[in-house]
Amino acid sequence: MAGVVEELVKKAGGCAVIDGGFATQLEALGADINDPLWSAACLITKPHLIKEVHMQYLEAGADVIISSSYQATIPGFLARGLLLEEAEGLLRTSVQLAREARDEFWKSTLRSSKPVYNRALVAASIGSYGAYLADGSEYR
Repeated sequence: MAGVVEELVKKAGGCAVIDGGFATQLEALGADINDPLWSAACLITKPHLIKEVHMQYLEAGADVIISSSYQATIPGFLARGLLLEEAEGLLRTSVQLAREARDEFWKSTLRSSKPVYNRALVAASIGSYGAYLADGSEYR
């Protein structure tokens, strides 16, 4: 994997742009993330918004997009009343939405005159154990 990242940075002129402020962008699109699952709640309620945020970051020039799974955990989804299979599926969905956005963006740039030098990478966001607790303890 290191070789892929090195090649990306080389093609990007010495640095790579990573998306950021995912929750802020979700809120700008109307998502309510005042939830113990934070932005991962949208995996259940509004997955189309997650994909839209990924597309916005790609259009803005991100070389790496990060899945919306920082607060997504099996225990967190189980506490929400989901079954284990559903919880596992949502974790996979968080990555799949990013991959779909990346692939759709890449295909659209192949058909346009817009110069895109690379196919963005997808990184999984994995929160600390404290993030699962949803009490701010990841900061303590």
